[in-house]
Amino acid sequence: MELPKGWAILTDPPYGIGADKNLRANKKHGKAAAPSKDYGAKEWDRRAPDMSWAVFAGVPAIIWGGNYFRLPPNAGWLVWDKENGNNGYADCELAWTNLPQAVRRVKWRWAGMLQQDMANKEERLHPTQKPIQVMQWCLGFLPNAQTILDPFMGSGTTGVACVKLGRSFIGIEIDEGYFDIACDRIRKAYAQPDMFIDQPKAPEPKQEAMQL
Repeated sequence: MELPKGWAILTDPPYGIGADKNLRANKKHGKAAAPSKDYGAKEWDRRAPDMSWAVFAGVPAIIWGGNYFRLPPNAGWLVWDKENGNNGYADCELAWTNLPQAVRRVKWRWAGMLQQDMANKEERLHPTQKPIQVMQWCLGFLPNAQTILDPFMGSGTTGVACVKLGRSFIGIEIDEGYFDIACDRIRKAYAQPDMFIDQPKAPEPKQEAMQL
């Protein structure tokens, strides 16, 4: 199935590593400075989804956690250096892309209560949440895409990044609680527009059944 021209995929699917089980909550992990936040146990990360459909979608794609999926070789990987320090968490996360480019890296601290931009500290609402600035960085590699699809929306960070950069956004989320969180974050982003960015008209988020 090919997506329309002018679309792109930017998503962070479940990796199938049990991040939904709250296994790290209220425990110090390695030499982390503080216990992990309690997000509650859920059922969205039991297994990694099949992402092969994105290869045949006919549009640019950036898929975080690409090292967990069966995707074809490509040189254009993206690397997020989380600057976590010496603890049990991964130093970096990897995104597979189908973009004709070299490997690129962004450094953005995201270590518990320590964040790169402490003056504009983001609230952590999802155990695998990405920083808004990292997703904005990703959008910089998709300059010709006006509509961004995220079929694993989570807490809506991709949507917030799209609003800030004037892109249209379509998000899909299986968990009703996170769907509501994402909608709330995206509404707030529309309510605080960047005066230097032409914003798309704010749609009213609604939850619909998937047609298989």
